[in-house]
Amino acid sequence: MVAGTLALSLTLGSALAQSSDPIRVGAVAPKTGALAGGAAVTFWPNIALWEQEVNADGGLLMEDGTRRPVQIIEYDDRTDPSETIRSVQRLANNDNADFIIAPYGTGLALAAAPIFDRLGYPMINVSAITDQVDTMTSRYDGVFFTLGETTPLAQGIAEQMVELRDAGEVGNRVAMVNVADAFGIELAQAAGVIFEQNGFDVVYNRSYPPTIQDVSPVMSSVIDANPDVFVAFSYPPDTFALTEAAQIQDLQVDAFYTAVATPFPSYRERFGDSINGVFGVGGVNPDSERFIEYEQAHIEVAGQGPDYWASAVTYASLEVLAQAIEGVGAPDRDAVTEYIKNNPFDTVMGEWVFEDQRINNYWTVGQWQDGKFHGIRATGDLEGAVEPIRKEGW
Repeated sequence: MVAGTLALSLTLGSALAQSSDPIRVGAVAPKTGALAGGAAVTFWPNIALWEQEVNADGGLLMEDGTRRPVQIIEYDDRTDPSETIRSVQRLANNDNADFIIAPYGTGLALAAAPIFDRLGYPMINVSAITDQVDTMTSRYDGVFFTLGETTPLAQGIAEQMVELRDAGEVGNRVAMVNVADAFGIELAQAAGVIFEQNGFDVVYNRSYPPTIQDVSPVMSSVIDANPDVFVAFSYPPDTFALTEAAQIQDLQVDAFYTAVATPFPSYRERFGDSINGVFGVGGVNPDSERFIEYEQAHIEVAGQGPDYWASAVTYASLEVLAQAIEGVGAPDRDAVTEYIKNNPFDTVMGEWVFEDQRINNYWTVGQWQDGKFHGIRATGDLEGAVEPIRKEGW
């Protein structure tokens, strides 16, 4: 747990001998390239926080009564799948890493999964969101998923709009755009089917390249289509760009949704109170004691707050790894993999139990309300869900 550990000293381990032999944990994610900004918010700060928390407790408790500190070995994969694979291999073969944290980003994680499997490392994915979960978990015994699948995330926002329309809160005309990679394409296809099945009029549906520099022509076309609902399955750069374009070009809709980076604190810092009522992907219960405790620790270590979606899930995945190692009592990768499959875990996200190598209960839709990004819709019954509010202009 995060609670109080930042204030602890290593004297806490006086009753238990601390081994000088660390558990070596590899971390591969972008520090440069297209996904570096997202990793800098969601991935790297949680690695630093977890390392400090574990070592402040004296390390991980082993079966023989000793505690072993963790040592993080970092590599920048430059948002390049081939570099991700090379870095994982280097960690395993050259650095003798005991464990390797799953890479950041769907494409990078999926590219690395066969290597994790071949090398025998458990892989607790956080940022890999895909409808290939069944295929991946049946193929790879040690691959786990925590943040959800593509279709439920798309269903979340589409079904939320159905409810709001039926309640008379939003109109029937939908404009939908997406970044043209696997993430955006899968989400747009799934959401489009649900909108059409429920009688929405999809008046605009276009994709744009991940390298897009100017989204103003896209927004102009959206405005010309006169939608009631705007939905963008976007990555951080275009999430910010589309929101800015919507404000500059005065897009007026009943509901506005963007995807990755919408829950970032920097999104609110950039746009202020104008985003009150904006919908986005994921969510948390920002008022829970566990999240507040975690948020404070994150700020102390990273100098910035976590995002309101994948940050806490990233930390929870590291809590799972730590609890599994301690449960086994040794850095035995095969035994840790089996422990993850067969035991509950106490995490910042609440109790986690992996079913068929995945967490099945997760937030799908959140909304900015009064300065916080609240989870409003989930695949199951998650504590802290709030009712959506209507967005009133910019």
